[in-house]
Parts: sequence; structure tokens; C-alpha cells
Amino acid sequence: MFKLLWFVLLLSVNANINLFSPKKQIITGKVVAITDGDTFKILTKDSTLIKVRLANIDCPERKQPFSKKAKKFVSDAIFSKAVKLNVLKKDRYRRYISNVIYDDSLSLCHELIKNGLAWHYRKYSKDSMLQALEDQARKSKIGLWQDQNAIAPWEWRDLQKKKTKG
Repeated sequence: MFKLLWFVLLLSVNANINLFSPKKQIITGKVVAITDGDTFKILTKDSTLIKVRLANIDCPERKQPFSKKAKKFVSDAIFSKAVKLNVLKKDRYRRYISNVIYDDSLSLCHELIKNGLAWHYRKYSKDSMLQALEDQARKSKIGLWQDQNAIAPWEWRDLQKKKTKG
């Protein structure tokens, strides 16, 4: 009897998780602002302004090498264009964490990694394609991989926090 009750409880918990988990959204809009290499804003047809953070990658921070190049790449690729967001979730800053498609079929995350302008953010992603693209860019010394001592943005942010505390 106990096993049966346990089984029913597990089924109901799984059902509740599925009932409450957000469905992936697809949103389209025009890019109206570029904040940095991995963050920008779109305006939807109903005039909603949405802040977007690219999923699974991390571009150099503002004072890091290649930060301006990453931002320029993103601006050249998507500014004033229609894009499609495959929204994964919202983060604590209310940004839409998304995979972004532009020019009908190009993945902005893939293009940034391929051009050596971002890291695959392995802490949050197991995307083997992003890792393969990063590995190839590293091997070919493309973009930021020209620097043998390139510091990942998350490590750079930690160093900056330690400097301000010390």
C-alpha cells in the first residue's frame, strides 16, 4: 500500500511540474538598441520593449579586449532588423534569455562564437554545437583567441569584484 501511495505522489508531483513549467515562447520584433555583445532591446509589433540576453554565451565585458568588436558585430548583424527570439526563460533582471535568429536562419550565438567574439557559457549550457564552434575558433586563433591569456567574462567580473572589495 505504501509503495502505491508513493507512486501516486510521484506522478502528481511530475504532473504539477509539467503543468507549471513555462512553455518556450517565440517572439519577433525589431532590434532598436544594442547594449553590448550579448544584450540588446527589441520592439514588438504591439510596441512592447523587450530586453534580450543571449542564451548560453558570454561576450567580453565593456573594459575587456574585444568588447567593442563584439558589440559592433551584433550591431552590424541585427540593428534595425527583424529577429526571432526563442525564449528559454526570464532572468532575475527580467531579461528574456533567448536564442536569436536573424536573416531568416542565422543564429546570433553561433555567429559570435564562430567569429571568436564570445565564450560558450558552459556553466549554463551543454550545447555541443557551441562548444565545437568555440573549439574551432580557439584552434584557428580567431578573434579573442588571438590572446593566449584571454580571460572569460565571468572570471573578469569576479576579479573586478575582488578589486573593489580589497
